[in-house]
Formats: sequence, C-alpha cells, structure tokens
Amino acid sequence: MTIQEIQDEIVEEFNLFEDWMQRYEYMIELGKSLPLIAPEFKTDDNIIKGCQSKVWVHAELKDNQLLFSADSDAIITKGIIAILIRAFSNQHPKDILDADTNFIDQIGLKEHLSPTRANGLVSMIKQIKLYAIAFQTQLN
Repeated sequence: MTIQEIQDEIVEEFNLFEDWMQRYEYMIELGKSLPLIAPEFKTDDNIIKGCQSKVWVHAELKDNQLLFSADSDAIITKGIIAILIRAFSNQHPKDILDADTNFIDQIGLKEHLSPTRANGLVSMIKQIKLYAIAFQTQLN
C-alpha cells in the first residue's frame, strides 16, 4: 500500500468513532498493538527530542524501505507513534519525504492534544523525515 492509501485508511477508521473518547481508546489500542522496539534501540540516541514523555524511534533500511520500530512510556503517545509508524514504515525514504501529513489534521489529532503533546507529535514527524533524509542520502 502507498502512504496515501494507508493515511486514507486511518482517516476512515477514525471517522467511525462518534467522539474523542472513543478515538483516544482506539489510539490506546493501536499503541498496545505496536511491535516492541528491541531493547538495544531504547537508547538516548533514539529518544525524540521535544516530547513530554519518552518516545524512542528506531529506523533501519531493508530492501530500500525504511522499517520503523518505536515505544513510549505514555499510552496516548504510544498510540500516536503507532499511527505514524503505520503510515510510514515499510516505505521508500523518498516516498516518506514526499508524503504530506494532512491526515493528522483530517482525524483532528492536533486539535485534541495538549500543546506539549502536539509539539511532541511534530517532533515525531520531524524525526521520521530526518531518518528518511539520512537513508535517502545513502541510496543516492
């Protein structure tokens, strides 16, 4: 699936819920289903700067696609990173760089997060894009 197709699927799923309490519960479930990051990648180098809670993101290139793994010590934040990893993992670095993140606004996520969590979300997206830049450079 393309990034856009995955993002459209996420938007459709969030539209099934009537209110934000249900959406938060869904995000928590997504976070629980997030494949665990290997312990050796839970390092200070992989912590997202700018997040109120601890969020670790690791990326590796396999068959010209970026594979992300992540974890967080906060359940909502873990749900947020799970959404981002679903959208961007198993994709070519160039596709990640070219992708927009409008789906975040479409599901209303930013407006329903505290300012510190919204900043953390921006930091997570920025880190994913930075990984894509680093690995795209290796491919060129």
